[in-house]
Order: sequence, then C-alpha cells, then structure tokens
Amino acid sequence: MNEQRDRELDELAAAEAGQISRRTLLRRAAAIGLSTPVIAGLLAACGGGDDGDTEPTSPAGEEPGTTATAEPGETPGGEAPSGDRPVLRYALDAADLGTLDPHYASSTPDRTVVDMIFNALVRYKPGDSSQFEPDLATEIPEPEIVDGKQVWTFTLRQGVMWHPGPQTESYELTADDVIFSLQKSANPDTSAYAAEYTGMTFEKVDDYTVRITLDTPLSPLLFLPKIANYSGGFIMSQRAVEAMGPDAIKTHPVGTGPFMFQNYTPQNAIELVAWDNYFRGAPKLAGVTLRFMPDPSSRELALQSGEMDVVDGISEARWVEKINAIDGLTADVFGVGEVTFVNFDMSREPLSDVRVRQALAYAMNREEHLALFGEPVAQSVYSVAPAELMAGGLTREEAEEAGVAYHYDPERAQQLLAEAGVQNLTFEVVTSELESYRKHYEALQAQLAQIGVTLTVNVVDHPTFHSLIRENVNPIVIYIAFRPNPDTYFSQFFHSDAIVVTGPRPNTNFSHYDQVDDLIEEARAETDPDRQVELWKEINIRILQDMAAMPLLYINQVYGRSERVDYGHELKSSLALYPQITELTTISG
Repeated sequence: MNEQRDRELDELAAAEAGQISRRTLLRRAAAIGLSTPVIAGLLAACGGGDDGDTEPTSPAGEEPGTTATAEPGETPGGEAPSGDRPVLRYALDAADLGTLDPHYASSTPDRTVVDMIFNALVRYKPGDSSQFEPDLATEIPEPEIVDGKQVWTFTLRQGVMWHPGPQTESYELTADDVIFSLQKSANPDTSAYAAEYTGMTFEKVDDYTVRITLDTPLSPLLFLPKIANYSGGFIMSQRAVEAMGPDAIKTHPVGTGPFMFQNYTPQNAIELVAWDNYFRGAPKLAGVTLRFMPDPSSRELALQSGEMDVVDGISEARWVEKINAIDGLTADVFGVGEVTFVNFDMSREPLSDVRVRQALAYAMNREEHLALFGEPVAQSVYSVAPAELMAGGLTREEAEEAGVAYHYDPERAQQLLAEAGVQNLTFEVVTSELESYRKHYEALQAQLAQIGVTLTVNVVDHPTFHSLIRENVNPIVIYIAFRPNPDTYFSQFFHSDAIVVTGPRPNTNFSHYDQVDDLIEEARAETDPDRQVELWKEINIRILQDMAAMPLLYINQVYGRSERVDYGHELKSSLALYPQITELTTISG
C-alpha cells in the first residue's frame, strides 16, 4: 500500500511540475494500476498540456528492476529487433501468474500464455475452435481396431525445434518428447488432467512415429480434444523438464511455439520473444509483452491511451458499445462461451440435504445474473453442458419438461428450507478478484439474503482462488468454464474420480457428486452418436434432479484492441479463451 501511495505522489509531483503530458500521464497511470479517482486528480494537476511534450529521460514511477513496456518496433529490452518488427502489448485481467506448466494451467491468463509457447499433436484452428487441423503431427490419422482396442498412429513433423532453455540448448522434437508429455499428462502427480487419459497407453514406434492405444474406443469428437492444444494435450520438452525440475518449469516454460519465454516479473509482466525457427515460419511480431492489470479501468485507459494494443475486456454489452464508439478501437465478442454454474458441496451439512440445495437453486435469479453482462455477451443456460454450445445439452423447453428448469421462485425456496428444518443458514466463501467471478458471488449473496441465508464473500487474487477451491475451502463454488464436449464437463466436474482433495484423480468435482459415474462411462464408450447424445441429456437431468450444480448462463469472450492489430485469422471462437496470438499476428502503422 505504501509503495502504491509513493507512486501516486511521484506522478502527482511530475504532473504539477508540468514534466509530463496528459497522454503520457494516462499511459503511466494505467501501467502502474492507479485507481480511476487518483487518475482524475492527476489529470487535473496536469492541466491542458500538449500531448506532444517531450518525456523526461527518467520517467516518474519507473523503478530499477521493473519490466519496461516496449513500444511497437522495440524488443522488451528496448533494442530494435531485426526487421523492425513490433512488440504486441497485451493487458491481462489478472494480478499475477498462476503457472505456465500447461498440464496445470487452468485460468484464462495462464492458458493465454501457454497457448503462444506450446504446440500439440493436433490443434484447434486459430479463430475457429469447431475445426481440428494437424499441429506437430503431419496429419490427423484414422483410427484402427486391433484386438478390440482402438489404435491411433501419429507421424510427427521433422525439423520442429525446441526453444533453448536456461539449462538446455535448442534441439529437434522427437517421439521421446511426445511420449514423455502424454505420460506426464496421464499421471495425477504431474498433471491436473490425468483423468482424461485413463485406459490409454503411449508407445514410441520410431523417432517420428507415436502410437496411442485406447482400451475403450472413442469417437474422434471425444478423442481429439485430449491430444489437442488444450490442457493435457500440450507437448513439453523432456530435456528441459528433467533438467529444470517441476517447479522451475512453472515460471520458465520451454516450448516449440511461435513465441519463446524471455522474462517474468511477478505482479508486473511476462515477456515473450519471437521464435524465428518456428516450423510454420518466423512470427511477424518481435514479441509479446503481457502486463498483469486486474483493474478494468486501468486496462481501458491503457487501451485508449495507446499504452496497450490488446486488453482483456469487460463482459458487458455496454462496454462493447463504448469501445466500438471510440475511433481507432474495436471490441471483439466471440466464442467459445464459458458456462457459469454454481456447485454445492454435498458432503457438508446442511448441503447434504437435496431440499437445501434445491432451495438455494430456486433463490437464484438467472435474469439478474444475465443483466450483469447483457446480450449478446451472455445468454441463459439450463444445463451445465449447455444445448447452446454442444449436442447433449438441455434447452429451456427440455429442462422445463423434465421439471429441472429451476425458475426463480423465492417462496418455493423458503418452503423447501422449512421442510428441511433449517434456518439462519450461514456460508463463507472466497471469490476471485476478477469481475466475472466477483459480480456473480455478489449477486448470489443478495439473492440468498432474500430467503434469509447469509453468504460472506472474501475476495482473493485469481490464482489463490483456484488453489483454495481445489483445497475444498468453499461450500459453494461458482465456476466459469468451457469444455469441448459434455464428456469433459461430466468427467471433470461430476465423476467421483475427480472429487477435489479425496478423489483418486482430483480435479474440479466441487460438489463431491458420485451418482452418475456409470452413465458417464457408458456415454463415453457409446459409438452411436444419437444414443450418446441421449445419454448426455440423461446425465444433465440427473445432475439437476440431485442439484449438484445450478447452471446460470454462458459468457462470450470480450477483448478490446487497437484497429492496427491484425490477429491473422478470422475470429469466430477460441478454445484458448483469448483472441490467439500466432506467427501471423501483426500491428500496422
């Protein structure tokens, strides 16, 4: 707090002395995360100075050891790169890094960074997550059935080079790295996604050929996401991981992607530089500087002032309209939509009583939650795996027909609490500092208060939130997530193997639910697509009947950018949950 106050005083002194312009002041204030009232005061002190004023040699607020923000055409270190390529400046909605081990990365900021650094056997087409295409593999093969088991054989690209690491030189990717990575993903001691790889074995055929055998055959719809550039599918350098160890790799990743890790300054920035030996060609950018900027006003000011080229936006229709009305700026709204749902820990009293869980569900007003964001940014959903995004979800009409729509009914909620014989309920939870989470918890707090339930909400930074909910701290967990298909939703959130802390492969089953294991496994093994969809609908209905989780809405991705930024692809949907920065991304002008 004292350091922040010192920065504010330094900026005020510079403004009053006329040493910096209004535009420069905006840029610096946003960069160090000053609040909106403080910025307003600084602007008043600065007066109507010309935006073209010369900046001092040592800008106020800049401290030794902090990460410099590069201007377009500069590297993060300040030197002009070869070809005078620009550096993209990107503001993350986060206070700090969680992890850059891709097999643990779960928050959107962490996924954003690892997506630029790593590759997988196959990938979702940039800007269109409805399509798969080869990545480290030369093609997507057709599976074979051998002795009742399904076999997928992948041929690797030759000449794919690893980034140099702090303890390893650049070398060519081989099947050894692929086998090492997939085995790491399948190990619950080294991956958060181990449950996805149950019943799989991985075999090196030769240096450029890998064979994956499944005990139970899967359709391509269910198999390909497991080896794509998402979660456990990322391929890591065996030499780098073994040389550095599991902890060091979390803050110094080594990949094969278009951008290479250069520097990480805690609570400040991550710097990536172009990997010119990238197998798809040298990037058009010199690098990407990602700034941690959790305050939405600071991100918006940074975008307007030119301090940032791309910012994580605010998931509100009015913010989209505001940014689109500013000359030179664009707000992008795109899929995939992340589903917001409320999980109840059924292992705790009184949430072990289904009537209490149903009462809390009836107390929730979807329309109020939807109004926090507005359409087309958000839309109500009626199952955790929603019909709006994938086959197997429940439409509103289907949920109503099954009696599991849970429309807002506070009187019914109070009746159920009375039947359960409970009163003066009190819960305490933590929420992420991110607005997308905090606003939902605050809305839930107000809604539960209307039926006499007290919800105390404590705000923590986003990585801490993710850690704490996986330690089973919250009796009620609001979670925002997209998964590529119903099986992944069900396996990670509602299979007993994935129960947090106590499950054999703990993941994100916050409800401690264990009533649909057989149905999940039956649906996963079903090769008839129509029957598979029927089973997924049945699972959705069971989850709602037991009220393990209450689905609220899905939220599309919202980002602001300078119109000078060209992502290099049409932006329809991104499973990486950000616009995707690739070797084709550039900045004009």
